[in-house]
Amino acid sequence: MSVTAQTVWNNCLEFIKDNIQPQAYKTWFEPIKAVKLSDNALSIQVPSKFFYEWLEEHYVKILKVSLTKELGEKAKLVYVIKMENTYGNKQPFTEKIPSSNRTAVKAQDVDIPLNNKSPELRNPFVIPGIRNVKIESQLNPNYSFENFLEGDSNRLARSAGLAVAAKPGGTSFNPLLVFGGVGLGKTHLAHAIGVDIKDKFPEKTVLYISAEKFTQQYIESVKKNNRNDFIHFYQIIDVLIIDDVQFFSGKSGTQDVFFHIFNHLHQNGKQVILTSDKAPVDMQDIEQRLLSRFKWGLSAELQHPDFETRVSILKNKLYRDGVEMPDDIIDYVAKNIKTNVRELEGAIISLIAQSSFNKKEITIELAKQIVEKFVKNTKREVSIDYIQKVVSDYFQMDIDTLQSKTRKRHIVQARQLAMFFAKKLTKASLASIGSQIGKRDHATVLHACKTVDNLSSTDKQFRKYVEDITKKLSV
Repeated sequence: MSVTAQTVWNNCLEFIKDNIQPQAYKTWFEPIKAVKLSDNALSIQVPSKFFYEWLEEHYVKILKVSLTKELGEKAKLVYVIKMENTYGNKQPFTEKIPSSNRTAVKAQDVDIPLNNKSPELRNPFVIPGIRNVKIESQLNPNYSFENFLEGDSNRLARSAGLAVAAKPGGTSFNPLLVFGGVGLGKTHLAHAIGVDIKDKFPEKTVLYISAEKFTQQYIESVKKNNRNDFIHFYQIIDVLIIDDVQFFSGKSGTQDVFFHIFNHLHQNGKQVILTSDKAPVDMQDIEQRLLSRFKWGLSAELQHPDFETRVSILKNKLYRDGVEMPDDIIDYVAKNIKTNVRELEGAIISLIAQSSFNKKEITIELAKQIVEKFVKNTKREVSIDYIQKVVSDYFQMDIDTLQSKTRKRHIVQARQLAMFFAKKLTKASLASIGSQIGKRDHATVLHACKTVDNLSSTDKQFRKYVEDITKKLSV
């Protein structure tokens, strides 16, 4: 009976699964595919160079043990890296790299397409005197790795951030895209990477900017007819950090100019760090050529912190503020506020303030009062106005457009979603919801809710809209 690559790899996975943490297994081993078995050499396909580097650094021993168990002492492991095909070639790019647990030469070297420099970017015009002008980094020194506590929810993103800070532009995770919901620490991590780079490499030009501000600057440069100066200014940055890159959705001019800036920085070994509230695959109205570049490096998700991480965050916050608090109270706050780090810290600040101002001892009773009020206040924010704002922002339109009489399909759907969430999350009557969302009647609201229910069960894309907006409105 012949043994297949898949059989060997499945047996290796069984052994690995029993010997590492479930989260690590899910992150680093589930995405791997068995490709080929030739003599004693097993070829496995990994999604990126970053994956290969991480496996070699952290899991090479367990890979060697599991493979030797299956194929004997002469076992070899070869990584096949599948690269993004962005230049219309018929064949995907692959690169085979033997594992370091057996010495061997590279089986095949392939130039990654990003080495094809476009002529106009080879010798960019530099604004006269710009190199003599000190560019302020716009970084917040309070956001550091020291107070960005590690947990299962952020370990991948934090580790990648540290690696980038140690060798900006010199790792496979360029760009580094950090994505996740509100208040989970995307901006904090982006600043922390920048701050660490400035400490280690003071000579490097680091710039943090929000995508919204970048867009405003671009619009201004077009008005003043100095678009090229705008591009060339950004091309001299060594480490460019852009926050909330999803803001580029639907803005074709901004996307085009960022595409040129990104290409130039990447080709010249400069580091690009991006944050977003969603993964590249979920970004609406972003050009495919830009999305493919986002995927060149690493996309790391920040998830909701687990209980242990929430406790650590609170203890770290109290330590930094020089405040002592009993463990049972810290545990109570951590158990009851689960949504995000910002709210967690806000609750503990409120608790300290109440205790200090009213000269009350910090007790469980006081903690219950504060947490209850805090949670209620948070929930009170979900008003019909707030729902309309979230839905409008999600679909990149203003509230007037959402409420307008137009029958364009995407606007009608956005309006129907706003009505659906207003009915679901508020106590307002159908008539009141209709009145506030474009002066419609209660029958229109009822029809909207039925339409959303129907489309959610039949249209995959529409179901995604509902899931995304639900996350944004969850408190």
